[in-house]
Amino acid sequence: MSASSVARYIVLLGAPGAGKGTQAELLEQALKLPHVASGDLFREHLKNETELGRLARSYIEKGELVPDDVTIAMVRERLSQPDCAKGAILDGFPRTIPQAQALEDMLADLTGGTYELIPIYIEVPQDVLLARLGGRWTCRNCQAVYHELFNPPQVPGVCDECGGELYQRPDDTPETHRRRIEVYMEQTAPLIDYYREQGLLVTVDGRPSVQEVRTALLAVIRGGEHD
Repeated sequence: MSASSVARYIVLLGAPGAGKGTQAELLEQALKLPHVASGDLFREHLKNETELGRLARSYIEKGELVPDDVTIAMVRERLSQPDCAKGAILDGFPRTIPQAQALEDMLADLTGGTYELIPIYIEVPQDVLLARLGGRWTCRNCQAVYHELFNPPQVPGVCDECGGELYQRPDDTPETHRRRIEVYMEQTAPLIDYYREQGLLVTVDGRPSVQEVRTALLAVIRGGEHD
């Protein structure tokens, strides 16, 4: 069987601020594979009041974590749709080793065992992540969003659109972002090691420009290079 006929599933790993979502959208365009983001799946199921959405809500409303089996069921349902038959770009799933093992079982079942899994870790140092995440400011009046580095206002602290005051939301403070990164790494480091030990992990430097990272990702995906 030719390599082109093998379903290809790309797992994007990386801390908040690494650019997973942006790169997933670019890869979707370049590879013609659907972008499957776990966060989007949750929002869709909750909004549409599906059986899985109602089940997830029952945990969320009690302040509990949604169990793996609910998340896995949402992902399986999405990957079983016709547009994922040739593969998909997974963003936000798996996050843990049990989820990774469930994904392997799922893909083996859906493809009859004929698939390629490419886990890619977009690696960015913490200081760069904090600079990317911590520079966001929001207009109190019209909710326009600015960034100190990438999209600064013409006048510091003043909205270009309406002249309103810019402020940092509580979830945009350096302390909040630092904790988000720490939680992600604590949770995902074992998964990164899991894929590395299998000889599957590809690591890409996430510090260059968006287009340079895109080029590097496409090179390793199409070239099949592993760490």
